[in-house]
Amino acid sequence: MHAAAPSTNSLLSRITIDPEICHGKPTIRGLRYPVESVLEYLSSGDSFEEVLAEFPDLERDDLRACIEFANQSLKLRSWQLIAA
Repeated sequence: MHAAAPSTNSLLSRITIDPEICHGKPTIRGLRYPVESVLEYLSSGDSFEEVLAEFPDLERDDLRACIEFANQSLKLRSWQLIAA
């Protein structure tokens, strides 16, 4: 039996923005892993398992949080374009 998937809010709480870390770029749990970098690994074809092996202090839900953050950012940007 699989554990219940975390909620969107739970996932997004893993993404932090701190002006003192990575110049204020969104990062994963303040660990200095920019969301943008993780998305680049995933979009280049690396699997979750490959990224997690490369960065052992990350968790599967951190990667899911990056994808959800991108999803929510695109939704927000789309609404801004429609409203403009």
